[in-house]
Amino acid sequence: MNTTSNRNRSRLLIEAVIVIAIAIAMMTIVPGLLNAMGQSFRVGLLGRFMALAIAALGIDLIWGYTGILSLGHGLFFALGGYAFAMFLQLQPPPGATGLQFPDFLVLYGVTDLPWLWKPFESLPFTTIAIVLLPTIVAAILGYLVFRNRIRGVYFSILTQAALIVFFNFFNGQQKLINGTNGLKTDTTYLFGQVMSSPTMQANLYYLTIVLLVLAYVVCRWLTSGRFGQLLIAIRDDEPRVRFTGYDPTVFKVLVFAVSAGLAGIAGALYTVQSGIITPKAMDIAFSIEMVIWVAVGGRGTLVGAVLGTLVVNFARSLLSEQYPAFWLFFQGALFLAVVTVLPDGFVGWFKTNIPELIRQFTGKTKLSTYPSLENNPDLDYERQVISDRKSDG
Repeated sequence: MNTTSNRNRSRLLIEAVIVIAIAIAMMTIVPGLLNAMGQSFRVGLLGRFMALAIAALGIDLIWGYTGILSLGHGLFFALGGYAFAMFLQLQPPPGATGLQFPDFLVLYGVTDLPWLWKPFESLPFTTIAIVLLPTIVAAILGYLVFRNRIRGVYFSILTQAALIVFFNFFNGQQKLINGTNGLKTDTTYLFGQVMSSPTMQANLYYLTIVLLVLAYVVCRWLTSGRFGQLLIAIRDDEPRVRFTGYDPTVFKVLVFAVSAGLAGIAGALYTVQSGIITPKAMDIAFSIEMVIWVAVGGRGTLVGAVLGTLVVNFARSLLSEQYPAFWLFFQGALFLAVVTVLPDGFVGWFKTNIPELIRQFTGKTKLSTYPSLENNPDLDYERQVISDRKSDG
């Protein structure tokens, strides 16, 4: 038992060192390389994709480890984005006093700040709301669904239905949140600097890396102990978990809420790096894309969620530049390849095949317990002795 525990600690320590080393490289080496190659705009893209990777970690937490397939995570992503955008819309430019009145409200003839906006005058409230608002919505939705033991494809359909309801609501609120036009953040100010300035975007890039590492640590912590074992047990055999005395509803609601909170953080970071948030973030296709990222990387691995997000989005960026009319075909072919050839994603393939390739290269053979026992000459001798004794007796 102690040996296993020490081995797990060593593995987690090595993983922590690797994650920190990669994060430092992303902060120091990667931007310099891209700038030297004349691809400085890709630093901004990388920041956005790493924000999306935070949402993908949440998807992997509920789908890869718990077996809950959500096709409506764009809702929580958008809630986080709108929360931060509303705060930024109220921030005055340098030299101005008081709060800024959103321009679109003036265009629609609104003279008083709507009650929904007033709490977002505060940065601490906004910071909490980015995480807490999606978490609460997910907890309520999850409790109503999971307590009735709804799961599988029915849960996926319900998440899409909730997504459509919120999408239509946000689209119709022209005088409250600018409806289909959404809220722009690139011309807003924070701490006296315009959000689209190189300095602010660089700071957001570093912040995204830090929060991605923290999100990874939280997800690894949740999946490494007994809580993680229960999530896997719920995924593999939920009735047996219930039979042993645990209530799967509590764990499913909790992990669904955590996943939504991560999506809210991702939405806020993506919004301020892309410059706008619209109801388009609640499009069903976008929520399905999140699932594709995790599937490509390898669900149930966490590393695969991050890797899949970066690979798929950079592939889309590069291929859409060269072949803008055919990217969707590439994306469909990639997903079909994962489903048919790499069902465990890139990371799953790596774990399965690379050790075997190393053994073949080094000339070592994999130990096989049962065949070696059957062919062991010492065991054959003992069996013969026992058989002779029985025949003599």
